[in-house]
Amino acid sequence: MNHSELLKEIYNSALNLTTPDLNKECQEFVETIANHALSKRGVYTVLITLLTHKIIEPTQDVRFHQSNMQGGFSGRTIDTKHITPTLRKLGLPCMAESGWLTRSLEHPYPYDFSYSGKIGEPVKSAFLYILNYVEKNPTKAKPLLTYLLFCVIQKNKADVVLITKIDDTDDFTIDSIIAFLQACFNHNYKEFGGSKLPVIAFHCIFQQLIDELKRYDNCTLNKLGSHTASDRTSKTAGDIEIFNNRELIEAIEIKLDKPINADLMRQVQQKIYKHNPKRYCVFSSGQLVEAEAIKNIVNEIKENHGCQVIVNGVIPTLKYYLRLVISLQNFINSFLHAVENDSELKPIHKTVIVELIKIHFK
Repeated sequence: MNHSELLKEIYNSALNLTTPDLNKECQEFVETIANHALSKRGVYTVLITLLTHKIIEPTQDVRFHQSNMQGGFSGRTIDTKHITPTLRKLGLPCMAESGWLTRSLEHPYPYDFSYSGKIGEPVKSAFLYILNYVEKNPTKAKPLLTYLLFCVIQKNKADVVLITKIDDTDDFTIDSIIAFLQACFNHNYKEFGGSKLPVIAFHCIFQQLIDELKRYDNCTLNKLGSHTASDRTSKTAGDIEIFNNRELIEAIEIKLDKPINADLMRQVQQKIYKHNPKRYCVFSSGQLVEAEAIKNIVNEIKENHGCQVIVNGVIPTLKYYLRLVISLQNFINSFLHAVENDSELKPIHKTVIVELIKIHFK
């Protein structure tokens, strides 16, 4: 049995768990990890990987998580190949690629009580306690992993926020939708993740444009990827990608409250040269600065590569696209459905949006 198969088996056991076979202290540390599964995805994913491997290889000291350590193994390889893809399939919190891409976890030292990675309390203490406990008690790896998945499953259920579709009303206009979207994007959620909302909005509007505009005949919209992946690990050209017969014809990068400057445009230039789109759009709700430098970079890209680069604001662009779609109701309900089912958005984002619906659509 490989790691993916074992994780699925443990997940099924967790669905029917009644009483965990763990002492109270262990339960509390597991609950700490589960309660921070969204904000500390790296720690949670690494712990699941190590506990899974401990079940398969009971004699392996899983604290030695890198193959270059004496007596170590490659936890990152197992995570990338088995754990993260399986967590994603099960609908549980997961990383874009691997928990070991989190800087605080990639240090080449064992996860013992002297580990210096800046994980943050109380998660660090819980993480190190569990790993050191399971090394002394290998048979507890399975009940630890089962209870961790049980807690995460229960937390997911508790965090579900239902967003009701909006019926057609007299208030259903481009202006009312734009006002609603601005309120969604600009709200101070006090939680990380709100910057994904404009990305979801653009992805939803392109779903309609691809079906309705001749320009996008025979085109396909790439699925929306993780918004937590950094540029150094992302394998995509932008937040949104449109293909025609596997050829990238358009990429869209969306920035919330980040100014468009020369540095950002040089990053865009690198992506264009790497992925070769025919058109690249950069939309931001931040200010346009260094306008002359940006113009020069756009012209340089056009001359050297041929890609057409479009730079504009988030809201003006959405307002323009809304004039093109056939059904405003389809767009807004598609947006709400995507928000409701997005695993990276936190309950606070969805709860606030439910309240904003009441304000903007009576």
